[in-house]
Amino acid sequence: MADSNTVRRRILTLNNIATAGLERLPREWYEIASEIGHPDAIILRSADMHSLEIPSTVKAVARAGAGVNNIPLDRLTERGIPVFNAPGANANAVKELVIAGMLLAARNIVQGWDYARGLSGGDEEIHHAVEKGKKQFTGFELPGKTLGVIGLGAIGVQVANAARELGMRVMGFDPQLTVERAWQLSSDVQQALSLDELFSKSDMVTVHVPLIDTTRNTVNAARLALMPKNGVILNFARDGIVDDDAVLEALRSGRLHAYVTDFPSARLLAAERVIALPHLGASTLEAEENCAVMVADNLRDFLEHGNIRNAVNFPSVKLPRAENSYRIAIANANVPNMLGQVTTALAKSELNILDMINQSKGSVAYTMVDVAAPVPEPTLETIRSIKGVLNVRAL
Repeated sequence: MADSNTVRRRILTLNNIATAGLERLPREWYEIASEIGHPDAIILRSADMHSLEIPSTVKAVARAGAGVNNIPLDRLTERGIPVFNAPGANANAVKELVIAGMLLAARNIVQGWDYARGLSGGDEEIHHAVEKGKKQFTGFELPGKTLGVIGLGAIGVQVANAARELGMRVMGFDPQLTVERAWQLSSDVQQALSLDELFSKSDMVTVHVPLIDTTRNTVNAARLALMPKNGVILNFARDGIVDDDAVLEALRSGRLHAYVTDFPSARLLAAERVIALPHLGASTLEAEENCAVMVADNLRDFLEHGNIRNAVNFPSVKLPRAENSYRIAIANANVPNMLGQVTTALAKSELNILDMINQSKGSVAYTMVDVAAPVPEPTLETIRSIKGVLNVRAL
């Protein structure tokens, strides 16, 4: 079997990536730099790739984080390039910040801190002012309150379970809840049959879904009107999932007690009872390292063996290497007779298939085939010429 590491691969970084992740790519097999020509892959965090001219040599893009709004997903998918992310790697970091946000809102901590920082005079004067002013910051405790969690992925599940540990009632909504996440979720979490039901029964609502067309303005005026008075909205997911105009109006009318968000804007910063943080959700050393390690491992497995795990635009595909085999990996449109044409091309070259796998996701599919001898370049060109084939790699 050919050694997949004999070719030194070139990795372009668009942001500073945690060393713990880059160390997963051995320097004897990988060249990594922020300026590098003809890269095989790109690793980034928050850099905007939409206006970037992506070299023809790029085979994969890996984001050391969860969201991929900064990546031209459709353009890359059309070229058969998987986009990897790190779902769940920053889940604990975000969970901790959500819990902190709930406490900040419930106990009026930010307002109380501002008040205390503005005090002056001697100790006796300050003590008197504290006793006189503290009543205006009376808050409420979390046990017994109901938290509505929209989105029960890696982060949402951890938030829901932590809230239960704090004595809160928890109601969750996620029509696409996976079996894996369901096993992780506390059995005490109630299922909401609709978003309207969740809002009508929740004292606090936190969102943990990606920003796509169907989730934009999930928190809107109509749903805020369903909440019990003095509710709290928390948004540590993405800007755009919450309708800021609707939230500001609910705060002005007294329906909402507070809005805690990781996405400041001029209007939000000027409003009372808005706690706006500078996108701190995943800003811990541990989260950055976890994300970098996850995407580096998955990127390496793809480049060396063709396996796909945690790609947002391609199916998960893993095929153990057949002994003494040579592998080809094919990204293609999800259309009929693709496998038949590929196997026919291999048969014409008298290549014996030892093992193969094919999986699809939406409009794209991915195939790996292990054969008993090296695949000649003319055969690879034949496969590349099949209508619907996006790219072919010999590994």
